[in-house]
Amino acid sequence: MTHPTPDDIAAAAALIQGRVRHTPILQVEADALGLPCPITLKLEHTQVTGSFKVRGAFNNMLSRKVPAAGVVAASGGNHGAAVAYAATTLGHSSRIYVPRAIAKEEKLQRMRMFGGEVVLTEGSVANCMTEYAAYAEQTGALDVHPYDTAPTLAGQGTVAREIEDQMGGLDTIFVSTGGGGLIGGVCAWFGDRVKVVSVETEGTNTLERSLREGPDIDVQASGIAASSLGGPRLGALSYEVIRKHVDQAIILPDDAVFDAANRLWEGTRLIGEPGSAVALAALTSGAYVPEKGERICVLLCGGNAEVDWFKR
Repeated sequence: MTHPTPDDIAAAAALIQGRVRHTPILQVEADALGLPCPITLKLEHTQVTGSFKVRGAFNNMLSRKVPAAGVVAASGGNHGAAVAYAATTLGHSSRIYVPRAIAKEEKLQRMRMFGGEVVLTEGSVANCMTEYAAYAEQTGALDVHPYDTAPTLAGQGTVAREIEDQMGGLDTIFVSTGGGGLIGGVCAWFGDRVKVVSVETEGTNTLERSLREGPDIDVQASGIAASSLGGPRLGALSYEVIRKHVDQAIILPDDAVFDAANRLWEGTRLIGEPGSAVALAALTSGAYVPEKGERICVLLCGGNAEVDWFKR
């Protein structure tokens, strides 16, 4: 298997154009967030389904044949909402398998609102993945994997292409990591031209563990970011491109995520879900100290959470 090329990502951008939002960037002065330098935020949490995932969902359905059985996915929420939205928009049925243990009502409502049939599963995230794969095999429904197909990575990579076009150039991008679809797509676009920093919590350290122990792991997601970043392992495609191009993997406690989300709200009046705050927390916690003049982008990946989650 080979990961997508920049040409594949450019083709995906053309294919999904007009179906997803060209989300804005926001340049934020250092004082607003208590940082040593200004940064640029990519507001992907304002995407049509509230996260970047809709890019990969549309690219899968527009570049592959969708059978009469429709589409099926497994998700903690954002991927499910994206698949449901894309399927409904394109006239297909969708079934979304969600692990009950990490299911958030806000995200379940979004999936149903966009037309998805939600099936709650018992046990681990890995169990959920097994059930959804079995359904795809039994029915012939198109399996839209959250992070381990070339069309998914190419679709997610379109956000990196967009960022570079908007910023005109950058040195470093901070990306929250779950199963690796987003950061894999970002790496596939930037290669070694931009420093890519992965950020995870102690309870969702899939990428960091994979780089230490190899790809055959099973992370039992826990903590505030579990429903956003709870991939049990990296996808095989994602792992290969991540291994080559991720420059640094940062792990943070949940407290740092709450602090980042509070600062984001106080300084910009923006609210993201925990996954969005994780990327920002690399900077607000001091875990990453920028160099003078470093051009930094923080990718706010999603906004599907209760609006006051970080005030609790």
